[in-house]
Amino acid sequence: MSGSEHFLATARQVVTDEARALDALAAGFDERFADAVRLILKAEGRVIVSGIGKSGHIGRKIAATLASTGTPAHFVHPAEASHGDLGMLSKGDVVLAISNSGEAPELANLLVFTRRFDIPLIGLSSRPESTLMTQADVQLEIPALGEACGYGIVPSISTTLTLAMGDALAIAIMKHRDFRPENFRDFHPGGKLGARLSKVRDLMHGGDALPLVAETSPMSEALLEISQKGFGVAGVTGAENALTGIITDGDLRRHMDGLLSQTAADVMTSSPTTIGPDALAEEALAVMNARKITCLFVVDATQGPQALGLIHIHDCLRAGLG
Repeated sequence: MSGSEHFLATARQVVTDEARALDALAAGFDERFADAVRLILKAEGRVIVSGIGKSGHIGRKIAATLASTGTPAHFVHPAEASHGDLGMLSKGDVVLAISNSGEAPELANLLVFTRRFDIPLIGLSSRPESTLMTQADVQLEIPALGEACGYGIVPSISTTLTLAMGDALAIAIMKHRDFRPENFRDFHPGGKLGARLSKVRDLMHGGDALPLVAETSPMSEALLEISQKGFGVAGVTGAENALTGIITDGDLRRHMDGLLSQTAADVMTSSPTTIGPDALAEEALAVMNARKITCLFVVDATQGPQALGLIHIHDCLRAGLG
């Protein structure tokens, strides 16, 4: 077997072993998992995640996933906990302690603290008879299936199962709380994900920046408004300031003869395409692309037909969409 073939065979063996282990984990879920979810949902405080070594690395990710999906959580290093960080724990919190063996000595003081002050403890381990699991109020057991290296010394299968268990917890809690994309965006305002979850109201222009003229306005005023506001369009308002139309570059070309003798109502396109302020900006971009237009007026139908703002395709592109 050549070097490349050997590398590829090893890669496939590792992934196959971990996939089989995940199947075993899924098959083994029982009422204890539901108990852990209920314990976290009932907590008035935060979820304190702790673990040492590779379990600690996975624990940090689990804490981050919980926090980003609406469950207050943070990671406490067990060694630091013994030197003052136990003060981060308080009544109302829940501790999720992770140790594949269940015998990590660094967790000892944390376990004692939870028992002394009656703080609920969820243990996550592959050994149900271990100190961690026998002390825990709820036991989350992962299958003991060795490691992908074949020698039981490189955390791989065990860390994959631990991570999957954490994801399962976070998403089960998230779905119970009806945590939606718009909520998720509040915890992820930056980067590509933040852009995809941005709402129209986050990107729109409003107030004095909004190009609006009355139906009765002469086109000389409409042209001035279009030029000053810089969007290449003007919204047209009628009774009670309702948005009744829009004047675009195409409208100007179609009414070029005698343009300045006409009113905004004479030139406008009636019933323009609009979008709501709580729609995702990605939806606004899709509408603009589909209709081959560059901007949309923002109207909240629940607050009357007045224009609240305007979103331009360039706003979406600057935010990282497209």
